[in-house]
Amino acid sequence: MKFVGAHVSISGGVENAPKNAAAIGAKAFALFTKNQRQWEAKPYAQAQIEAFKSECDRLGFSADHILPHDSYLINLGAPEAESLARSQAAFIDEMKRCEALGLKALNFHPGSHKNMIAQEECIARIASSVNIALDRSRNVCAVIENTAGQGSNLGFRFEQLAAIVDRVEDKTRIGVCLDTCHLFASGYDLRDAAAYAKTMSEFDRIVGFGYLRGMHLNDAKAPLDSRLDRHESIGKGAIGLEAFRLIMNDPRMDDIPLILETIDETIWNEEIALLYSLID
Repeated sequence: MKFVGAHVSISGGVENAPKNAAAIGAKAFALFTKNQRQWEAKPYAQAQIEAFKSECDRLGFSADHILPHDSYLINLGAPEAESLARSQAAFIDEMKRCEALGLKALNFHPGSHKNMIAQEECIARIASSVNIALDRSRNVCAVIENTAGQGSNLGFRFEQLAAIVDRVEDKTRIGVCLDTCHLFASGYDLRDAAAYAKTMSEFDRIVGFGYLRGMHLNDAKAPLDSRLDRHESIGKGAIGLEAFRLIMNDPRMDDIPLILETIDETIWNEEIALLYSLID
């Protein structure tokens, strides 16, 4: 069974996220655990935690289908010691926030070497940062998101994702989220059955579907291998609708959160309905 949703707002409190997801017909959702552009935030009040869990229960959202995203400020591969330490502390805090809410995963962008250290050193720092966070939290899986390959960000090749996974000590608490726009931007084609099969076969061979914990479903404004992270509405971009039909009919994507981050949130309800209509 497919669980499609979107990255919804936590305006007014994290407890509002389930209601916002239900309002667009979602069966899954993503959220930020705090303001994504600030380093620090007050801890959740116990009443907020209880309200979030209660709303999830009331509206039928399982923790298996909720994929929080960490702050955009965090760089777990930062070359500077001060920035790395601050990022690690913030990531641990976000893992603990997920733990408090009863969530099972935290989605994160791997990190950037900023053209100051070698890729291999950056990958080692990312994995070390994840190991530290896993050691200081409980029950939450760290889920790496592939990137579009823009700038000095890592995670745009399956080999880079696999290298991070290989260095994480607790393999039960590391996973991967595939973003379709990022895949396409970094050179992985999805536009027809043959291209889709090739890309997914390569992912399985290098990383493994056993690590897939979620997907971000986004069309792309820019062409294949552009290295540009420019999302577009489903079926209106360079990827096209066929790729999403293939995803919606692929049993390997059952029972994981499939999250829209497309550009027009006013049509997310229509896009969710469209995706479900693609199931044969």
